[in-house]
Amino acid sequence: MSSMEKTPLSETKEMQPLLKVRDFSLAFPQYENGFQETYIQVIRDFELSIYPGEIVAVVGSSGSGKSLLADSILGILPENAKTGGKIYFEGTRLTKRRQEQLRGNAISLIPQSVKALDPLMKTGKQVQSIVRDKKAKKRIQREAFQKLGLPANTDKKYPFELSGGMARRVLIATAMASEARLIIADEPTPGLDKKTLREILQNIKQLSENNRGIMFITHDIHAALKIADKIAVFYGGETLEIARKEDFSGDGENLRHPYTKALWRALPENDFKALKGNQPEAGRVPKGCVFEPRCPIATDFCKKNKPKSEIINNGMVRCFYA
Repeated sequence: MSSMEKTPLSETKEMQPLLKVRDFSLAFPQYENGFQETYIQVIRDFELSIYPGEIVAVVGSSGSGKSLLADSILGILPENAKTGGKIYFEGTRLTKRRQEQLRGNAISLIPQSVKALDPLMKTGKQVQSIVRDKKAKKRIQREAFQKLGLPANTDKKYPFELSGGMARRVLIATAMASEARLIIADEPTPGLDKKTLREILQNIKQLSENNRGIMFITHDIHAALKIADKIAVFYGGETLEIARKEDFSGDGENLRHPYTKALWRALPENDFKALKGNQPEAGRVPKGCVFEPRCPIATDFCKKNKPKSEIINNGMVRCFYA
């Protein structure tokens, strides 16, 4: 991406998104017959905005490219990755240099695996290590642990001495103790029992205090609906719809995209109707609408043409018939 560039949208300072992604694409090289280099597209036409104090869930099944989106924002993609589109943080376009400056400071990651914790360092020291104010390190760490319900002696323990739920709270405490204004939680809830899951979700919700923005990446739509203000539905590397949490109700009549409606109706408490087929693999995406092969209302027009995003009823959708 080019040098710093101010966002062209005429947003007031009060209404300016913390994070804004527009027409973002990501591709990796592959070699056919061992020699010919081509690019395989894993994310395309992605867009999203997160405002201060807002939790936005990015919901998609495994293999949809959600975690790669987090890596793209943080600037930790492999060298051979090819990106397009624009990402803005606080109104200024992100460059590789700026990503390096912001990563771990203004933008923090809660990783998917608790193995991200240093096994040779006590948990208290790990959290203290990201606090800039040397005199306040212990106080800030202790306050974070206390707020997250961690026992008083947790700071003196190594990661292997903690349960999975406690280890995840330490990762959340690291983000809480930082000065980050945007926190990306990448699948932070896999394999948790119901009680621990509920507590971890509440802990993540606490992070949105003090006007922090949260990107909550998950495949669990139930978890997303418990804490998110908005849901961005990710499918085959694209944003198909961004809807308010309130739109997920009743028969899904307020939802706009056929895939989002199918997700809602597939939940046990609703019709429990499974959607036939699978999302396309990277490199085998249809020419037209990415959802066309599985869509119950698709036409020949959908097969040949790609829908653009539209703002409808305070939400975004990519569908000719929304």
